[in-house]
Amino acid sequence: MIRSSSVQPQAKSISISQDRLAAAPRLMWLALVTTVMVLAQALVAQARPESLAPLAQKISPAVVNITTTTVIEGRTGPQGIVPEGSPFEDFFREFQDRNGEGNGNGDGENRRPRRSSALGSGFVISEDGYIVTNNHVIADADEIEIEFFPGDGQPKELLPAKVIGTDEKTDIALLKVEAEMPLAFVSFGDSDSALVGDWVVAMGNPLGQGFSVSAGIVSARNRELSGSYDDYIQTDAAINRGNSGGPLFNMDGEVVGVNTAILSPNGGSIGIGFSMASNVVTKVVDQLKEFGETRRGWLGVRIQDVDEDLADAIGLASAAGALITDVPEGPAKEAGMLAGDVILTFDGVEVEDTRALVRQVGATQVGKAVRVVVHREGGTETLLVTLGRREDAERSAGLTPPKEDAAPEAAEKELLGLTIGTLTDEMRGELSAPEGSDGVVILSVDEASEAWEKGLRGGDIITEAGQQKVTALDDFEDRIAEAKEAGRKSLLLLVRRGGQPRFVALNLGD
Repeated sequence: MIRSSSVQPQAKSISISQDRLAAAPRLMWLALVTTVMVLAQALVAQARPESLAPLAQKISPAVVNITTTTVIEGRTGPQGIVPEGSPFEDFFREFQDRNGEGNGNGDGENRRPRRSSALGSGFVISEDGYIVTNNHVIADADEIEIEFFPGDGQPKELLPAKVIGTDEKTDIALLKVEAEMPLAFVSFGDSDSALVGDWVVAMGNPLGQGFSVSAGIVSARNRELSGSYDDYIQTDAAINRGNSGGPLFNMDGEVVGVNTAILSPNGGSIGIGFSMASNVVTKVVDQLKEFGETRRGWLGVRIQDVDEDLADAIGLASAAGALITDVPEGPAKEAGMLAGDVILTFDGVEVEDTRALVRQVGATQVGKAVRVVVHREGGTETLLVTLGRREDAERSAGLTPPKEDAAPEAAEKELLGLTIGTLTDEMRGELSAPEGSDGVVILSVDEASEAWEKGLRGGDIITEAGQQKVTALDDFEDRIAEAKEAGRKSLLLLVRRGGQPRFVALNLGD
C-alpha cells in the first residue's frame, strides 16, 4: 500500500505537467500580444510628443511680422461720414475746416494725405534674407518693415524690405532684406505628402498680437477658392487676420503651406483656414527670384469639362479630359488642334479635368515642346505643341464682352426645347458674331427644358451640331435625325455667346 500510494502522487504529478505544457502556447501568445501593445503605445507616444514646444522653438526664429505703410490721398468733402445731399453735410464741412482738415473755403477738402498701416506675417527662406508672404499683405504699400522673432542672433531693429516680385494668381510675394548676419530660415516640404488628419502648426502675427503659434490638423486637400491655379490645404489650426503670409508647418518643421485665407461669417477663426500648397509656392518663388515675375506655360485653347452627356455625344468611354471649345491664334493652333478635340493627356500625364490641365500647363516651362494626345472623330491623335507664355498672351488679349440677349423676328423651328431662327447679318452685329459667320440663332428657350437647365438662352448662336457645321434650320434638324439613327442618346452643340464658345450636350429623348 505504501508503494501504491508513492506511485499515485507521481502519476498525478506527470499529468499536471502535461496540462501545463498544453497551456504554454496560449500563455506565450498572450505575452507576445501584451508586449506588442506596450511597444505600439510607446511608438505612438514617441510619434506624437506631449508638447510642441521643441518644434516651435526650432522654427520660430524664421517667422517674421510684417508692417506696411500706405499713403492715402485726402478725400473731398465729408464722404463716408454722411450721405451726399444730407442736411448734415454743411455741418461736417464746417467742422472739418475748424479742425484744419479743410482748405478754408468751406468745401471740406482734406489738404493732408493720411498714412494707413497694416500687419501681416511671413517667413525667411534663405540666410541672405529672402522672405515669402502674401501679395495682399504688401500690395500698394509704400513702406515695408520686417520684425524678427526675439532671440539671440536675430536682428533687434525693424529692417526695411524691398519687393522682388509678386503673383496675384496665387497671392504670393517675395521680399528681400539686408541683414548684417546670416538669418535663420526654414525650408519647404512636399505638400502632396500632407494627408488629411496630419498634424500641422501655423505661426504668425494674428490680430497684431505678435508672434503666435496654433496647432491643428489638415482638414482637406486640393481646395479651390477663386483662381485657376488654386491648390489650398484646409486646416483647423487657428488662422486670423494678421496670420496672412505666415507658414503652415508639418511635424518635421517643413513649410507645407502659406496661410492665405479664412472662411468666416465674422472675420475671426472658426476652424476653416486655407494655406496655399508649398508645391505651388515653390515654383512661383523660384520664378520671382530669377525673373522678378512669373512665366507660366500657355497652350492657347479655350476648354470646358466633359460631363456624362458630353462624353456620350462625343463617343468617349468616360467623362474625363478637357474639351476644346475654341482655338485662337497661338501654340495650339500652330500644332493643329481643333475645336471639338478632347485633350486626354498632356506631357505624358492623363488629364482629369480643365482645372488639372490649366495647372499643369501653367507649371510647364515656357518654350518646351510637349506631346498632347487628343480624341478626334472616334480616334486619338498625338500632337507636338511648343508652349508660349501666358502672361504675354494675357497682355495682348482683348475679349469681347457678352451682349444682351436678342430675339428678333425670323423664320423659326422648335426643337429640343429651343426656338431657333435663321442668323441674319443684323443679328451678327448685335450678337458680336464675326462677319460672315454661319449658324442658327436661339430665339427663346423653354424654361422647363433641359436646354434651359444647361444654360442656353435667347441670343446664343449654334454653329455646330454633332460636330458638323450648321448653316440653316434644316441642317440642325438633320443633325438630330442623324444622331438618333446612330443610336446617340444626346446631341453635341457648339454654342457661342458674345463670341465665346462652349459645348453643350442635349438629351435627344425617346
